Amino acid sequence: MVPTEALASTALNLASRVSGGLAGAGAYTLFHMPLARSRMRGTERELFDRADIKRLEVNGKSAVTYRWGNGERPVLLVHGWQSRGSRFAHFIPGLLDRDYSVITFDAPGHGDSTGRSTTILDYRDILTELHDQYGEFEAVVAHSLGALGSFFALQHGVKAKRITTISGVCDFDYLVEEFCSALKLRHRLKAQLHDRISKNLFPGMPADRTPFSVVNTVTDIESPLLVVHDEGDTRIGVEQGRRLAGAFGGQARLITTSDLGHRRILGDPEVVRAVLDFIEHGPGRRPGEAGTESVVAQ
Repeated sequence: MVPTEALASTALNLASRVSGGLAGAGAYTLFHMPLARSRMRGTERELFDRADIKRLEVNGKSAVTYRWGNGERPVLLVHGWQSRGSRFAHFIPGLLDRDYSVITFDAPGHGDSTGRSTTILDYRDILTELHDQYGEFEAVVAHSLGALGSFFALQHGVKAKRITTISGVCDFDYLVEEFCSALKLRHRLKAQLHDRISKNLFPGMPADRTPFSVVNTVTDIESPLLVVHDEGDTRIGVEQGRRLAGAFGGQARLITTSDLGHRRILGDPEVVRAVLDFIEHGPGRRPGEAGTESVVAQ
C-alpha cells in the first residue's frame, strides 16, 4: 500500500467507527478521484499539437477533446483511469492513413481537463455528446476503465460499428472490490460505498444488475468485438477480458498477449496492427490465423 492509500485507509476506517454516513461519503468521493494526473509525454506532444482541440462541458466540469481529420468516418479512442487520450498516440497515424477521423479526450480529473474526479456518468455523457457531434462511430477503442464507460454509453444510445477493448474492465463491481481491498476498508464501510454507488450512479437499475456490468449489454449491442488483454496484467486481471469476450460468444474475438502488462500494451506494434486490421476489415482473421483465441507473440 502506497503512503497516500495508507493514510486514506486509516482515516476512512476510523471515521466509519464514528459516523458511517460520513465515512461512506468520503469513500465514495475518493473512489472517483484519481490520485495522480498523467502528463503528456514528449513523444506524444507533436502529434497532439496538430489536433483540433476543444473543450466540452460535462456535469459542471470541462473535458478536453482532440480531433484529427474532418470528422468523417470517426473513430473514438477512450482512455482509462489515471490516463489520458494521448496514450493512444501509436494508433492515430495508422487510423489517419486509412482515412478515418480520430477523436479522443481527457476525462475530468485526467490529462489537461479540469476537475478532480470523474464517474462512469461523465464517460457516458462525454461519449453521448461526441456521438451527437459526429454521428455513429466507425469504431470505439477503449482501454481499461474506458471500456466500462464505453459500454455504459453504448447501452444508452451511442452507436459504433465495431468495438475494441484493451485491458478492459467488464464489471463495475471489480473496481469496487479492488478499491476496497487496496484500502482495506471495513465491511460496514464497503456496504456504505456500494449503497451510494447504487443510488448515485445507477438509480432505477434492477438490483440484480447493479453495479453495471458489460455482460448485461449483450442484448443491446450487435456490433462485433475485439477484446485484447495481457495474461500478466496486474491492474485488471485477464479474467475480466475473458469474461467480457465470453459474454458475447461468437460476436467477440479474444486476443491475449504476454509480458505487456496493463499500459505498455497500448504501444505494442502487433496489438496496434491487430486493432487497425479489425477496424478496417472487421472480425475476419488474417491468413493463417485459427482458433477462437490468439496470442500475440513478442
